[in-house]
Amino acid sequence: HLYADGEGQRMSTFTLDLQRFAEKAGKKADDLVGQVVADVVARVDMRSPVGNPALWKHKPPAGYVGGRFRANWDLTIGAPSNVVTERIDPSGAATVTGNLAVIPEHAAGNVYYLTNNVPYSVRIEDGWSTQAPSGVVGLTAIEWQSIVDKSAKGMK
Repeated sequence: HLYADGEGQRMSTFTLDLQRFAEKAGKKADDLVGQVVADVVARVDMRSPVGNPALWKHKPPAGYVGGRFRANWDLTIGAPSNVVTERIDPSGAATVTGNLAVIPEHAAGNVYYLTNNVPYSVRIEDGWSTQAPSGVVGLTAIEWQSIVDKSAKGMK
């Protein structure tokens, strides 16, 4: 979901309510939910553009290094994050690793939020970046059912 909070801060949030899937999966629910969340985290991160000044209309600020958007994906459980960090992670490896560590052993039955609160996150989702002209979250949401199906099939 994309939304603006009551104070006008714009956020890009991907909300995963996996309760229905957990109920259907029985005793393997924790593994299934954990795998689905991990797959979504990885897909969103890898789709996230990393600033490339060669593609920009204007010069970047002095000392600019791309990767702040990618570094600001924050997986939380139960409520969306409102955190914005100054971290830089052009490869996304540290961000994905940190987010995967949030997934609990008993993953089923939780509501997961993958949030990016940098001020330009909604613009990126709206196609502002030439590296992600179709956005990031929306493409992953379109793949939702195939992500779940692939994870479930892999568990048989």
